[in-house]
Amino acid sequence: MSRIEHFNDPNAPKANSIVVATTAFVLDPDNRVLLIRRTDNGLWALPGGAQDLGEFVAEAAVRETKEEAGIDVEVTGLVGIYTNPNHVVEYSNGEVRQQFSICFRAKPVGGELRVSDESSEVRWTRRTDLDTLGIHPSMRLRIDHGYENRSQPYIG
Repeated sequence: MSRIEHFNDPNAPKANSIVVATTAFVLDPDNRVLLIRRTDNGLWALPGGAQDLGEFVAEAAVRETKEEAGIDVEVTGLVGIYTNPNHVVEYSNGEVRQQFSICFRAKPVGGELRVSDESSEVRWTRRTDLDTLGIHPSMRLRIDHGYENRSQPYIG
């Protein structure tokens, strides 16, 4: 299924759903962030996805990171909660989802980098290389907030 991100676009379709989703901001010992290249839109992103029924929201971040990137993580904190109603994701099946994403801070505890059905590339990326990658502005905001290591999580 393909997806189109609409961000502050007055011509964007109206949202018809909202789903709790997570992302994981994971740094390795060299201060490189874990990124995946999404197969549904070709953009680079933090690993993450929707929370499943019966699952704690932090467990979703751990599961999605393992599924999409092959890395086992432990959640250590909260980067922020991202709920901008002017950011909607349009899916090829007709769903138009309003953003609702909780970005967790996590540390790697095992695993090996590997791709999945949802990731065509996976890598540890230096902060100085971020500007060379195709990253959606809302995802870049989460990455920047993660690197800022704020004393309070972002809420917006």
